[in-house]
Amino acid sequence: MIFLKTDEEIELLKISNTIVAKTLAEVGRNIKPGITTLQLDKIAETYIRDCGAVPSFLGYNGFPNSICTSVNDQVVHGIPDNYELKEGDIVSVDCGALINGFHGDSCYTFAVGPISHEVAALLESTKAALYSGISQAVEGKRLGDVSAAIQAKAEGDGFSIVREFTGHGIGRNMHEDPLVRNYGPSRRGLKLRKGMVIAIEPMVNMGSKSIYIKKDGWTACTTDHLPAAHFEHTVAIGRDKAEILSSFDFIEK
Repeated sequence: MIFLKTDEEIELLKISNTIVAKTLAEVGRNIKPGITTLQLDKIAETYIRDCGAVPSFLGYNGFPNSICTSVNDQVVHGIPDNYELKEGDIVSVDCGALINGFHGDSCYTFAVGPISHEVAALLESTKAALYSGISQAVEGKRLGDVSAAIQAKAEGDGFSIVREFTGHGIGRNMHEDPLVRNYGPSRRGLKLRKGMVIAIEPMVNMGSKSIYIKKDGWTACTTDHLPAAHFEHTVAIGRDKAEILSSFDFIEK
């Protein structure tokens, strides 16, 4: 079942997504060689709670932390631990926050100091693929148009799209219908309507699209151990263009 949001509910979703955006910026300010991903998790949880929100991820289906920190060949759902970030690493930080009954959700892949040109190209392509998908998130288009735009950008740049994970609807529940795939043919699938709110989140690998899940039951990694990137925005379907409810502006200032 797809829940269409009122204008008032979309305003509430903006609040939760702004908290997520500012949390990611706070985490980003602290990303440097020597900090552990568990320390980043504590920074995020403290910031979310100081805003009067609660971390959406903490305890979700048993997830043990407030953010996902996926380093290098980890694609998604990395569990914060005592790993110390090193110069040249990348870390995807996925964050959710709940306030006023609505969830926010966004992800950003950060570079830890200077990174190689090849890895920088992966990050740039993945973020561009996200915005390619967002450009199709308008009333009258179909979900497949979003998916196809993402796939065309990432694969056109020589990278591969992870198949096992998707974007999703979001609102009073962290994950709602519909699933938002990052691959597939255009002009297929559900017709988009104003009031739909979806999280679009390409997960892109430098090498093979193939992944495996670690023994922790959560962390997805590339089978060839090449890097992966992950960027995500929560967007409201608009009549002429999508409204991005989350933001990378606080991070990139």
